[in-house]
Amino acid sequence: MTIQSAVILAGGLGTRLRSAVPDLPKPMAPIEGRPFLEYQLDYWIAQGIAHFVLAVGYRHEAISGHFGQQYRGARLDYVVEETPLGTGGGLLLALQRLPADQRFLLLNGDTYFAVQLPALEQFALQQDSDWCFSLFRTGQTSRYLGMGVAADGRITELKSSQDGDECLANGGVYCIHPRALASLGVQAGASTSLENDLFPRAFAAGQRMVGLEFDGSFIDIGIPDDYHRAATVLNAKETP
Repeated sequence: MTIQSAVILAGGLGTRLRSAVPDLPKPMAPIEGRPFLEYQLDYWIAQGIAHFVLAVGYRHEAISGHFGQQYRGARLDYVVEETPLGTGGGLLLALQRLPADQRFLLLNGDTYFAVQLPALEQFALQQDSDWCFSLFRTGQTSRYLGMGVAADGRITELKSSQDGDECLANGGVYCIHPRALASLGVQAGASTSLENDLFPRAFAAGQRMVGLEFDGSFIDIGIPDDYHRAATVLNAKETP
């Protein structure tokens, strides 16, 4: 079954970007007159995603007021973090709006990564994965979660190290089977982190975690320097 739903984590406070975008949630940061989130939605709608659940928090009215319940034919639902719940907490809230037995995409609201959805989904199905990560090569290993990856794509290590040694790292686009979260026993409403809590728990529990490398355009607007170069990346017009 082709993936048609995606969760977008858009509830962060965006403190590192506040100097450049002082009064908006990060996904609404303007890039040449358009919110960053529009570029992300456009890319994934072009690949067949028809339903998005946005986990929102800080100044969430700016997001829901701009997009409403529909954008370019795709349905938009919102779950609101009344208090910050972290990346894992936002995901757990959003799960309530998704089918319990179908894989879905998870996207970071401040990251654009041109991942080919058919390839990601096919790999997840072939591996019968609980978590399938989209990976990219980087030397900024203190900023992004590096991963040890076996020849067959199995994740062998979750690691973070000093900058300089290039590695495969988590690109913020995931294909997830809902069973992965159900078996961890974490309830909606709990404050938790994907990177620091849920990933290590899933790894320790022996869940099937795999990764596939992609070389598409990547930009994380979480810090001002990268935000200011986002237009160059996004205007590359990469076709899904």
